[in-house]
Amino acid sequence: MSRQPLPLQAIRGLPVFIALAAAGFLALAGCATPPLPPTEQLQAAESAISNAEQARVADYASAELTLAREKLALANTAARNDQMVQAEYLAVESRMHAELALARAEELKAKAVNDDMKQSIDTLKQEMQRAAGGSQ
Repeated sequence: MSRQPLPLQAIRGLPVFIALAAAGFLALAGCATPPLPPTEQLQAAESAISNAEQARVADYASAELTLAREKLALANTAARNDQMVQAEYLAVESRMHAELALARAEELKAKAVNDDMKQSIDTLKQEMQRAAGGSQ
């Protein structure tokens, strides 16, 4: 049996084939690693909830703040169970509920101030009418 030498073109293509195989292997290895926990989104949600609590949001928008806390707890549970996509989604949702609670509380505080000012104006008008009626 005589061995025939490899064709020259097959030898030249061998490094390219090895490089492509290595790139494919690295791509598969990259896909196989579990996603990282959404630490940044979880911290943002915790920060938003903390800001809302400091602004005494619970007095005005407690439902939204409660929902934000619940979503954050679910996000932390999902992160512990290696469900990182779900954890990230829930963390973002938690932050948005906390920001909504803060905005809603600001709106209700502004409305309360506006109502107080209207009441003061009405009282002042009544006193002016009484004073004008008494001087006639």
